[in-house]
Amino acid sequence: MGTVTRETTLDSRQEILRTAARLFQEQGYDATSMNDVAAALKLSKGGLYHHFQSKDEILFDLMNHAMDITQERVVNSVRGIADPEERLRTLIRRHIGVVLSERDREITVMLHENHPLRPSLRKQINARKKEYVHFVEALITEVQRARSSKSSVTPRAGAFALLGMINWIYQWYRPGGPLQEEDLARQYAEIFFAGAVQ
Repeated sequence: MGTVTRETTLDSRQEILRTAARLFQEQGYDATSMNDVAAALKLSKGGLYHHFQSKDEILFDLMNHAMDITQERVVNSVRGIADPEERLRTLIRRHIGVVLSERDREITVMLHENHPLRPSLRKQINARKKEYVHFVEALITEVQRARSSKSSVTPRAGAFALLGMINWIYQWYRPGGPLQEEDLARQYAEIFFAGAVQ
């Protein structure tokens, strides 16, 4: 009976991605080497290259997974809400929840490390991001129409402002601080509704 090694028992790609996401978040993409990822996993470099050919490929998979998380936990969860205002408020709350989720480090890696991807891979990720922006933009349009909004904020500007506001939270938010996630979601919704869809 053969010896079971760390490399054969490794939950392969998922464990590599989780570890790489943590290292990219802590050290930055540029400062993290494939050797660092392999060492953190107690893998040989060859064992790591068996699963991923490059750091670029790891980053792309992390970002793709981040978009899958956003699709599943934000877009899919709000689609069935009939009232557009409630749909937008829920989207704000759920998007904040995804950005602040400690177990989903892929999200903050995606928000912070887009530039290193080679152009063909960046184009794929950017296409998915644009789909999400268009989804938010269409929802803001619906809310403005439902409220007969007199706001001069266009749905496009509103979508970019809202997503920028939410996506920056991870830079300053502290779980033990005075602003808790639910309070933050409520206040962000109030800020947005008072300005963009009043």
